[in-house]
Amino acid sequence: MSILNVEHLSHGFGDRAIFTDVSFRLLKGEHIGLIGANGEGKSTFMSIITDKLMLDEGTIEWAKHVRVGYLDQHTVLERGMTIRGVLKSAFSFLFELEERMNAICDRLGEAEGAEQETLMEELGTIQDLLSAHDFYCIDSKVEEIGHAFGLDEIGLDKDVDELSGGQRTKVLLGKLLLEKPDILLLDEPTNYLDVQHIKWLQRYLQEYENAFILISHDIPFLNSVVNLIYHMENQRLDRYVGDYDRFLEVYAMKKSQLEASYKRQQQEIAKLQDFVARNKARVATRNMAMSRQKKLDKMEVIELAREKPKPEFAFLNARAAGKLVFETKELVIGYEEPLCAPLTFSMERGEKIAVTGANGIGKTTFLKSILGLVAPLSGCTELGDYLYTGYFEQETAPGNTATCIEELWKEFPSYTQYQVRAALAKCGLTTKNIESQVRVLSGGEQAKVRLCKLMNRETNFLLLDEPTNHLDVDAKAELRRALMEYKGTVLLICHEPEFYDGLVSGVWDLSQWSLKL
Repeated sequence: MSILNVEHLSHGFGDRAIFTDVSFRLLKGEHIGLIGANGEGKSTFMSIITDKLMLDEGTIEWAKHVRVGYLDQHTVLERGMTIRGVLKSAFSFLFELEERMNAICDRLGEAEGAEQETLMEELGTIQDLLSAHDFYCIDSKVEEIGHAFGLDEIGLDKDVDELSGGQRTKVLLGKLLLEKPDILLLDEPTNYLDVQHIKWLQRYLQEYENAFILISHDIPFLNSVVNLIYHMENQRLDRYVGDYDRFLEVYAMKKSQLEASYKRQQQEIAKLQDFVARNKARVATRNMAMSRQKKLDKMEVIELAREKPKPEFAFLNARAAGKLVFETKELVIGYEEPLCAPLTFSMERGEKIAVTGANGIGKTTFLKSILGLVAPLSGCTELGDYLYTGYFEQETAPGNTATCIEELWKEFPSYTQYQVRAALAKCGLTTKNIESQVRVLSGGEQAKVRLCKLMNRETNFLLLDEPTNHLDVDAKAELRRALMEYKGTVLLICHEPEFYDGLVSGVWDLSQWSLKL
């Protein structure tokens, strides 16, 4: 049974086409991985099919009475809401039914005859619906999902504005699962999640009976949960049966076959054109030349897809730092209350360390405390000599209306426009991206802008907070290569072992010192 039909979808922003005549069908029980490079339009596609964006052309048809649950990477939780409040909002339609039921009860005292019968019938239907959806067990369900995601340890009455990126993702995911939709739409759900909860989500999706569409650049995760791949590239959407590894095999084979056909056709075109040019002026051979020309005119010319610019990352090395890069002595990090037991760590020049641990235990706060951006509750950090630090933050500051060019120029006012454009292009951004405002770019494209600023400054100590989030497969591989070649010191927060294994010389699991577990 078809749950969603998309036919002849075309969409763009200004003069930039995102999709051209795209069709898509989702059947019951299909587990789909939606993949493609940064900026190809994956999140835009999700926004269009959920009516958050108006399409330019085409039709979108959902099956009747289908309830859709959408985990959006850009969803904002409002200040003043508690974790409990957000989770309970999953049952908002049931609370509306309860209000209607109370209104009917108030009206029944005055109603008579046919009106009373109609109201009684509606009341019975509502009560059946409330019972079927376990309305009277909502509090225990909220507690149960809160426990599954470790949110009860934070406190379900905590304001969502105080949560880390991973904790916010858990709250939104918990709300989504409580809604029990007929189809899940998940936009990069593993971003910010710790390893423990990525495994939990993996098991959940493997056992999930309904359909889902998953956007992810986490290849091991994709391979473990999907049975179909839809690949978004050059305004097209192509379907492949199997997991991501199977897609790579078939895609490489199709690309090779197309290139071979293109080469043969170009050789044939060259021969025909040569024959026409040499024979069209001679009376004896003019008819043959005209025949060849007709063949040329009718030929359906094979076109190769334009190659996307691939990023070329390289970090500029400053002069060597002193032997000791930093040392923490009995450092207690936190804000109003401590997040960890006293930390005593040190790093030496050239070391590369991954920082891991559950969400909300203070990994980002740890990095900021080393840099002096957050004051410790007690203890201290001593920085070494001759340090030139570079800090990569998880997210772009909201409300930034600067273009990519302006963003880089603010950091490097002495650069010419050519230098600015060349630096951004080297990070895999197209001319259209470069001239756009940073806020309208995809998450991966925004990350490339932040990396570009970092790479054009001489550093000898990099502190990177989840740099792989949102990056596509090519960009991740290139970032790993660039960090392998970097001669400086690296302190890296990352939840993807396949990224940092073989790159780092050690792993610090902050869970061992956390007071929040």
